Amino acid sequence: MTVYATLDSPLGELLLVGEESATAPGGTALVSLSVPGQKGGATVRDGWRQSPGAFAGIAAQLRAYFAGELTRFDIEYAAGVPGTDFQRQVWAELDAIAYGTTVSYGEIARRIGASPVLVRAVGTAIGRNPLLVVRPCHRVIGSDGSLKGYAGGLDRKQALLGMEGALAS
Repeated sequence: MTVYATLDSPLGELLLVGEESATAPGGTALVSLSVPGQKGGATVRDGWRQSPGAFAGIAAQLRAYFAGELTRFDIEYAAGVPGTDFQRQVWAELDAIAYGTTVSYGEIARRIGASPVLVRAVGTAIGRNPLLVVRPCHRVIGSDGSLKGYAGGLDRKQALLGMEGALAS
């Protein structure tokens, strides 16, 4: 059963989508977390059940993160999150980027053993990350230190990096 909830945040109203799971804390494994106006973001579908309580643990972690009290999420992602093997490799590297730090798209390519010519493909995979904020694609920047692409908008990327102290003054 697909369940969803919304959560107010500094980025706007977040849409959390999950699958019921016997092993996940709170009984819900996260499938998607999107922000308003997100490129490729989820939208509520017929047959989904609204269930704010199913996301209580995830919502508590998100609130703590936005309050500056949490630097690493402990959230179970649903096994059925769509993505290619290449995307999953890239997404695993996103999960490894520490709070308050940034890496370049080229560095992500290097970490997964991809040729430098695949940097654009790495960027595309990052852009298809269905778990904004909790899978920190906002921590990936251009090789020159500039903010590049973010499905949730560059203003949100800048806000997240600023909140984490990852932007030079």
